[in-house]
Amino acid sequence: MFERAHLQILIKRTLEARRFIQVVMGPRQVGKTTMVNQLVEKLSIPHHFTSADAVAASDNIWLKLKQSKRADFLLIIDEIQKIDNWSETVKLLWDADTRTKISIKVILLGSSRMLLQKGLTESLAGRFETTYMGHWSFIEMQAAFGWNAEKYAWFGGYPGSATLIDDEVRWKNYIQSALIETSVSKDILMTTRIDKPALMKRLFELGCLYSGQIVSFTKILGQLQDAGNTTTLSHYLNLLDTAGLLTGIEKYAGTILRKRASSPKFQVHNTALISG
Repeated sequence: MFERAHLQILIKRTLEARRFIQVVMGPRQVGKTTMVNQLVEKLSIPHHFTSADAVAASDNIWLKLKQSKRADFLLIIDEIQKIDNWSETVKLLWDADTRTKISIKVILLGSSRMLLQKGLTESLAGRFETTYMGHWSFIEMQAAFGWNAEKYAWFGGYPGSATLIDDEVRWKNYIQSALIETSVSKDILMTTRIDKPALMKRLFELGCLYSGQIVSFTKILGQLQDAGNTTTLSHYLNLLDTAGLLTGIEKYAGTILRKRASSPKFQVHNTALISG
């Protein structure tokens, strides 16, 4: 099985004496869960893996139930950002284990970079290290699946979809339902208040259409109904960026004001989002 470079970094940090909570963040379907599964296979540390996806967002009591009194124990929690006030609960338990000298090491996984960073900076300052896993590069897809540049340009860097490319209709359905819709619905709409979700989805569609081009928000407003204002579009674009879908690259300028006033260059994080 192909191993990303992030694996060796995480193995090294896990084998060290308990010092920091390890946080692995990145878009959906880039191999975060696969990587931690590879990690526990290579290490002999007793561990427990659980996902917050199946837990009600308002319930953080289960985090306390995952505590273990075993020495040198590894706790892995996937999609941690789905739980309300997760960072406060993790801080409380981490500090309690530190005081009582319980050697529980913790790895947290999450696909919403914005929510993770908010919780980390507000409650867990000084207690964590982060590892960002982005979309797969051409070199990685070539090494893992033997792709050439043309295949990578069309099908992008989602390893989970690589076995479906011979049936392009099925591949497109996977990209749309399992990746785009899930990322928008679970990583944005379920965790952030969005007053106009249809507008955000339309912005994403237009951003994919104009990917690689500089387009002003004013021009985008002209193609949208009930569009609100440019501030709303800028906020939605930032949310799409944190979900690993679409970003707006600002023009380089010597001053912050000129930089922020410039029209963004739309750029998808993965070319599969255009082809799909």
